[in-house]
Amino acid sequence: MTSEAEQTSEGIFGMHSPAGDPAPDGSELRTAPRFTLLIRTAKLISSTGEYLCIVRDASSTGISVRTFHSLPSGKQFTLELPNGDQHSIECVWEREGAAGFRFLVPVDIDRLLHNKSRYPKRAVRLKLQLPALISCHGHTAGVVVHNISQQGAQVESALYMAIDQKLRLESESLPVIQARVRWRKGSDYGLVFDDTFQFAELARLAAKLQGSCHIEGGTWIPNSEFTNPQAD
Repeated sequence: MTSEAEQTSEGIFGMHSPAGDPAPDGSELRTAPRFTLLIRTAKLISSTGEYLCIVRDASSTGISVRTFHSLPSGKQFTLELPNGDQHSIECVWEREGAAGFRFLVPVDIDRLLHNKSRYPKRAVRLKLQLPALISCHGHTAGVVVHNISQQGAQVESALYMAIDQKLRLESESLPVIQARVRWRKGSDYGLVFDDTFQFAELARLAAKLQGSCHIEGGTWIPNSEFTNPQAD
């Protein structure tokens, strides 16, 4: 099950008339030509966490985005695009489901529009430090979810799991997720979900997760008799 954002994330774009953009106290956002970006997924990073959004239009001086919840307090954010590019931005206006930002430094609009990158395209990942449980073959162990996307997650676990191992991931802050192991490196595991999140669903969930992602250093990994003592 894929989201609207996933279906058109290549970023179809064209010239955009500024007449429909609400930008109180932000008319300077319109001093440069603006382009419509249809469904360009991204994330907003603040001091309180990471939040999903969709970039709707952009110029070399600012952007407007679709949001799925109220933004955290504060005006300073970092916009991170799927290719890893980051831009410092300041919130100029916000209304239900949308917000406008100015770039603190002018950007390369051509690179932003075309999402240029040396790396393969991949889904936007949200960094977390979320305690959770993994269950497989009748065993349950504590893990930490380090990041999550629509299709999967990276977790750290003392419980040894094989490639393609089927498992259940659960947390007080997450729905029960059926998944399997895609890769492993030491105690880090990459999981792929059996059912993907809708983009809007993950965006709203991520906003709620921010207050649940605090772990005291060195306390999360339980002693596990199921840990494989052999290195990969």
